[in-house]
Amino acid sequence: MATQRSGTLLTYEDYRNMPDDERYELIDGELIMAAAPSVTHQRISRNIGTPLDIFVRANRLGEMLYAATDVRLSNINVVQPDILFVSRERSHLITHNVIDGAPDLVVEILSPSTAALDKTRKRELYARYRVPEYWQADTDDFSVVVLTLAGDDYEVAGVYGMGDTLVSPLLAGFRLDVADIFEF
Repeated sequence: MATQRSGTLLTYEDYRNMPDDERYELIDGELIMAAAPSVTHQRISRNIGTPLDIFVRANRLGEMLYAATDVRLSNINVVQPDILFVSRERSHLITHNVIDGAPDLVVEILSPSTAALDKTRKRELYARYRVPEYWQADTDDFSVVVLTLAGDDYEVAGVYGMGDTLVSPLLAGFRLDVADIFEF
């Protein structure tokens, strides 16, 4: 993962003018370039996203989207969560080019190159912009941490490992066997 550290804060307009052949995020004005996700990462994304999308659609709760979808939290903070959900009540955030505000749920799939960023800076960023629920799927220990916003930070709603069934406080009734997430 490469970063730009010129001392100059970049804005959403600068971000939109970056070449389309790379993946970028903008955190506190710092441009962060990420490599394409691994096949394992994409399988996990599918294994979480498919049942989540089916649940969201069946219950007409809103819209679930995958990376690379830009989420503009502010003019200097643009991220591409691996999976995101925007409730029907907040569908006004969805524009043609960008989700313009905090989604209701973000899922980040931790990989060796992104785990530190996802667990620290992005966690803080999602809390700062009031994302109600944040999941971290860990490819190393085959677990998912479900975090819910409590004040200005997250509290752990659950840590789910192999043999457990993940539940979402936000999406009442959604259940997913962790073994199904990490099945390749």
